[in-house]
Amino acid sequence: MPRRAWAVVAVSVSIAITVLDSAMINVALPGVARSLGITPAAATWLLNAYQLTVVTTLLPLASLGEKLGFRPVFVVGFGVFGVASLGSALAPDFGTLLACRVAQGLGASAVMSLTAGLIRTIYPFRMLGRAIGINATVVAISGASAPSLAAAILTVAPWQALFAFHVPICLVGMLVGWWALPDTPGTRRPFDWASAVLNVLTFGLFFLGVDLVFAVPIPATLLIAGGIGAGVLLVRRQLSQPAPLLPVDLLRIRAIAFSVAASVCAFSAWYTSHVSLPFLLQGAGISQGGTGLIMTPWPLGMAFGAPLAGRLSDRIPTARLCMGGMAAMVVGLGLVASLPLLGNGLVIGGLMMLCGAGFGFFSTPNNRTMIGSAPKARAGGAGGMQATARLLGTTLGTTVVGLCFQVYGTDGARVAMLAGIGFALAAGLLSLARSRAA
Repeated sequence: MPRRAWAVVAVSVSIAITVLDSAMINVALPGVARSLGITPAAATWLLNAYQLTVVTTLLPLASLGEKLGFRPVFVVGFGVFGVASLGSALAPDFGTLLACRVAQGLGASAVMSLTAGLIRTIYPFRMLGRAIGINATVVAISGASAPSLAAAILTVAPWQALFAFHVPICLVGMLVGWWALPDTPGTRRPFDWASAVLNVLTFGLFFLGVDLVFAVPIPATLLIAGGIGAGVLLVRRQLSQPAPLLPVDLLRIRAIAFSVAASVCAFSAWYTSHVSLPFLLQGAGISQGGTGLIMTPWPLGMAFGAPLAGRLSDRIPTARLCMGGMAAMVVGLGLVASLPLLGNGLVIGGLMMLCGAGFGFFSTPNNRTMIGSAPKARAGGAGGMQATARLLGTTLGTTVVGLCFQVYGTDGARVAMLAGIGFALAAGLLSLARSRAA
């Protein structure tokens, strides 16, 4: 038990640092754009580049973790993330900062791809719902503190300090992880390099093409077509593999397939609203500090909803909890999009808490279904799929925000909020379909 507790600390620190990174940088994006003299659409690439790197490498690194064992891949990933964070803090221009964000994404991918597999290994199955609830609580607390923490740091220091903040946390996570995490035996089967390359091309070309479709339509269309073609080749290759890098074997389980699709939509809803809201609030004359305070209740709502939903999921069908959570999120985002922002800080903050609680009631039961429906021998693949679904959603969300800025200019943030409502509604409908398919 003592070692399990320290292993939980290591995993929790890894979760916290990745959540803090995205949420803190999100609050600072308007200031970074002004400091570096770039457009809001270009600034979103500081999120897109990070997320594209993560989403294209999650499944290969999850497979590498199954081959070599979870602990060494986890610790090395933490180290890469820490070094890249230091590089981001010292970056002299936008190009260097973007390159460091790519390196951060690679390190974060190594950590995130193994989180679910480590949880399945650390906890007995009877505690899985509670474990996922603890995991979601860490996400919520980190997210709750991130906007206010970012606002406090930005009040006394430039945005570079947000990256420097990560470095000592990464050092602690590496040391605790190396000592406490279970030394799971690797499969030692050959790493499928061809599938890894096809995976990178599939997700990378597709999302890059979608982001550029309005700026350079013909090259963007070719990129999208290339991504789809690589995806077809990837799926055909995986169908003949006993433990495929792209877990098509797990997607044959209907509960997992519907849960993955719903997760993509739910995280798209979260990120379209979270990336666009700071631009709406600061465009209405609210300061960076005020923006952070108004957005803080969202993760506070998650901190309340996620662990409660984790315990309820042992007694109530998870699809009902997921549908109820997304219904609350649709209502909250709809009211935020329709209300005047200036002068309604308390009201908007209350609606943020409603959205966060709704997301918490969705995420914990949905993740429990994804992880619990997979065989234990495929815990790494299930964890990679869970993380990939999350990152597909966040990447899709930030890509949609960038497209909305390109098409609608200054009105793009409000249009993106409406897109978030559509994504949340789709997640609820997919959860309903999962309950009927069960």
